[in-house]
Amino acid sequence: MNNPLLAEFDLPPFSQLQAEHFLPAVEQVLADNRRGIEALLEKGGPWSWESLAEPLEAFDDRLARVFSPISHLNNVRNEEAVREAFNACLEQITRYEAELGQNRGLYEAWQALKADTVWAGLDQAQRKTVDDTLRDFRLSGVALDEPERSRFREIQESLSRLQSRFEENVLDATQSWTLAVNDPARVAGIPEPDLARAKGRAADQEQDGWLFSLEFPDFLAIMQHADDRELRAQMHQANATRASEIGPQGGQFDNGPVMAEIIALRHEAARLLDFSDFAELSLATKMAESGDAVMGFLEDLLRRCRPAAEQEFAELAAFARESLGIETLQPWDTLYASEKRREALHAISDEQLRPYFPLEKVLSGLFEIAGELYGISVESQSKVDAWHEDVRLYELRDGESGERIGRLYVDLYARPGKRGGAWMDECINRRRTVEGLQTPVAYLTCNFGAPARGEVSLLNHDDVITLFHEFGHCLQHLLTEMNVSDVAGIHGVEWDAVELPSQFQEHFAWPREGIDRLAEHHDTGEPLPESLHQAMLSARNFQAAMKLVRQLEFAIFDMRLHREYRGQTGFDVQGLLDEVRKKVTVVPVADYDRFAHSFAHIFGGGYAAGYYSYLWAEVLSSDAFAAFEEAGLFDRETGQRFRRTVLGLGGSLPAADVFRQFRGRDPELSAFLRHHGIGDAA
Repeated sequence: MNNPLLAEFDLPPFSQLQAEHFLPAVEQVLADNRRGIEALLEKGGPWSWESLAEPLEAFDDRLARVFSPISHLNNVRNEEAVREAFNACLEQITRYEAELGQNRGLYEAWQALKADTVWAGLDQAQRKTVDDTLRDFRLSGVALDEPERSRFREIQESLSRLQSRFEENVLDATQSWTLAVNDPARVAGIPEPDLARAKGRAADQEQDGWLFSLEFPDFLAIMQHADDRELRAQMHQANATRASEIGPQGGQFDNGPVMAEIIALRHEAARLLDFSDFAELSLATKMAESGDAVMGFLEDLLRRCRPAAEQEFAELAAFARESLGIETLQPWDTLYASEKRREALHAISDEQLRPYFPLEKVLSGLFEIAGELYGISVESQSKVDAWHEDVRLYELRDGESGERIGRLYVDLYARPGKRGGAWMDECINRRRTVEGLQTPVAYLTCNFGAPARGEVSLLNHDDVITLFHEFGHCLQHLLTEMNVSDVAGIHGVEWDAVELPSQFQEHFAWPREGIDRLAEHHDTGEPLPESLHQAMLSARNFQAAMKLVRQLEFAIFDMRLHREYRGQTGFDVQGLLDEVRKKVTVVPVADYDRFAHSFAHIFGGGYAAGYYSYLWAEVLSSDAFAAFEEAGLFDRETGQRFRRTVLGLGGSLPAADVFRQFRGRDPELSAFLRHHGIGDAA
């Protein structure tokens, strides 16, 4: 087969890629890598960075360059053939990585780099890579004897399959449900751009009226704006029971048994490595020192913000009774009543703001802000070999030298076959080779509502924040100054610090100096009126405590789940979630709510026993942004310092050390509380 994945390429040849190319390419690369590693070990030492780490990095890089477009297509074009081919590749790669992690010859070779004569010649990035690699060997079971070694490998392979199945079930449940509405009265209140999208979807299916899906833009449009309470209830139940044993699709894509297997296997893996539970294993690679430290952090935040959240909800309930005629708020009323109250309190709504955030202006403003802060330019590329016609490609260059720093794919609209949510991922990593510097490439993916045919794409401000967030992740990947791929960009960064750059970047979408670069009316070109901007700022912390409590619910559930599971038969995941909610949440929750069944962050992604990372990192990001508040929002010296440290150093140093290099001290909680409008309670 003439396989485009096995050819030399600068960027992946997406237009040529078919599912039939995936597995043969991966199998070929894995076979080549296995032969290369075997030859390397047969040749033997004395070991040096050049004789060991560099050839291994080249093997890893070739595999990453082949598998990245495969994995990405599975996320953005998840048709059946792609899914099957991806899962077959994933199984092979998981087995290969488990083999490497338990290869004692490799482990001993890496240990040799700790010898005094070798260690003295390594720079900081190389030393951190050696330490991280040796730790990862230990966490891969390299010290285990049979039959535990084989069992550990089996567990890792099973977990890889199960976590992929969990995400597939969520995607299938999301995309198989639709709601047809023909009565115009039932769609009263829903914004016109959302109605136009639903009408276009119905027309594509040769139906009259409107056809809504469970994609997030449709869900939010109905839950925030639909006056028809029954319509909101239908949407809420379908969303809250996704991939579960109940609801309109009950049992069809049920993740209950999948969750049970995942937590059991994670616990077994942790015990094989002599950890008391999976949370302890997870924290071995994070900033937080222990599960007790994490729970203390979360419980302290809950103590500080829950009273404010209770007050916010009491005010919302009173408003709903007095102004909306809703005597008792139900789960499907909360977002709707909140939006109405926000409009009443702050004289502002998403629909007032949306005309001022046309996509093209927001993108140009986003790149302008990055240019001012970090001294870079972002230029659109006219030729794009991509997976969909909506995809854009940008090139980042250094403002002084003009040299290319990296490139960025941007894919913004929801569509069938595309995983929900927003994320950044890696396409190509930065590394120094004998041929020169390999510059990084990133994917930025969102799921905004696509405009109706011929219309301008208008974002709400939450969309703008999402775009800034994911671009912040991309900047850490693209602006890294590390030349060793294992510590370049987000590699080697503790998971509870990885959200720092993304959350930090969000702050620039609020102040006047930032808004002036982002907002202009799509028809008149007028800037956002000061009255609307002030209303935005006054509404910024609207129900901030309620939102924080929601995040705390997720984080506490995640940490307790992975600490308290001890292999018990019939462990009740839903029962634990219900217990956490009784102690934490302040808003009503439906009896049928099965949120855990679609909680892909911890059952499908990398946030297992780590969801607290969003809040942990937000303390860091708020304190980092406070440095710009003190020096001036676009102070170039502060921006360059942030670029050289947080964005530039990647995982070459512990995250706490990187933060201290930027801020000159340890992080403080005060900026986090202030940015959320919460008093610094003792």
